[in-house]
Amino acid sequence: MGPLKELRVIELQGIGPAPFCGMLLADLGAEVISIARSSSAAHHASLISERGKLTIALNLKKREGAEVVLKLCERCDVLIEGYRPGVTERLGIGPQPCMERNPRLVYGRMTGWGQTGPLSAAAGHDINYISLSGVL
Repeated sequence: MGPLKELRVIELQGIGPAPFCGMLLADLGAEVISIARSSSAAHHASLISERGKLTIALNLKKREGAEVVLKLCERCDVLIEGYRPGVTERLGIGPQPCMERNPRLVYGRMTGWGQTGPLSAAAGHDINYISLSGVL
């Protein structure tokens, strides 16, 4: 149901924009598979941003967990993540290995400060953005 009913999305669960984006895509009919860290799956399952999603818990620090994500990439259209730069690469699920499994995969990254630059490793939140821009 919905205009995105044919879209399959993997969401690497975290905080911030990725869960919200996944929720909106699910609201529009996309099949969203939310990958939770093993230790946080129970907590995240009750969040409003998890509505309409299938949530599975994986330990992405173990090869077996990363392999499940790569296998899911073979059958999905989009992967979204909001981790700090280099995290998915260290886990073995960065753009290169995912797109080797599925060249048509859209790999979407949502970071506050981008992948490079002096603030790229810093946490980014609305209060940070508006204060550094002078709006605050």
